[in-house]
Amino acid sequence: MRVGARLGVADCGAASLMVGERQRSDDGEYRRAALYVVGVVGVAALVFAAVNGWAASRGACAAAQTHLCDTPTEAAIVIGPSAILLLGGIGAFVRTYQRWRADRSWRTWQGAGWFLFILMTAYLAIGAGTIAA
Repeated sequence: MRVGARLGVADCGAASLMVGERQRSDDGEYRRAALYVVGVVGVAALVFAAVNGWAASRGACAAAQTHLCDTPTEAAIVIGPSAILLLGGIGAFVRTYQRWRADRSWRTWQGAGWFLFILMTAYLAIGAGTIAA
C-alpha cells in the first residue's frame, strides 16, 4: 500500500501539477515567443541589408573597395541592426513582466529577451572588431 493511499490522498499520476506550478506550454506562448524572436531577427537582417545597400550606393564610397569607407557608414551598419535587436529584447522583457504580473508562465519570454540581448552584444562585438581592423 502506498503512503498516499493510506493518508486518503488520490493518486493523480506524475503529470499532475503541484500547487503554484504552471504548465510548460501555457497557451502556446513558446510558439509566440519563438515567432517574435524570428521576426525581430528578420527585421534586423532587413535593416542590415537596407543599410548595406545604402552604403554601397553612396558617392563617397563608390571608389572604395569596402562598404565601410567612412564613419557614417560604419556607424549605420553597426547601430541599425543593433538598435532593432535592443528594442526587440526590451519588448520581450516587457512581455515577460506582463505575463509575470498576470501570474502566467513568463520564463519563455525572458529567454527570448536574453537571446536577443546576447545576439545584439555579439553583433556589436563583431561589428566593432571589423571597424577597428
